Amino acid sequence: MKWNTSSTFTPIGLALREQSARKVVRTLGDAAYILIKHWPYNDGEEYVGAVKACVDAISGQIAPEQFREALLRAADEAGIATLTVVHQ
Repeated sequence: MKWNTSSTFTPIGLALREQSARKVVRTLGDAAYILIKHWPYNDGEEYVGAVKACVDAISGQIAPEQFREALLRAADEAGIATLTVVHQ
């Protein structure tokens, strides 16, 4: 399992609806935690797809960047603002 895979995973900033709940997703472990503990809705089609993609990425069945795309779709579905985090 690759919980802390980040080499090809471009970090994403999420502005969750909870007051001052801004999270940065840097690893698959971060993503799994946020999807399970902080996601505002757990019944959307894109959310379910993101959870499955996260499990698939952790188990090495898909690339972390493919999961990232699923996470962005789920965030859009849930009305969560996203930012790509660029390190200099």
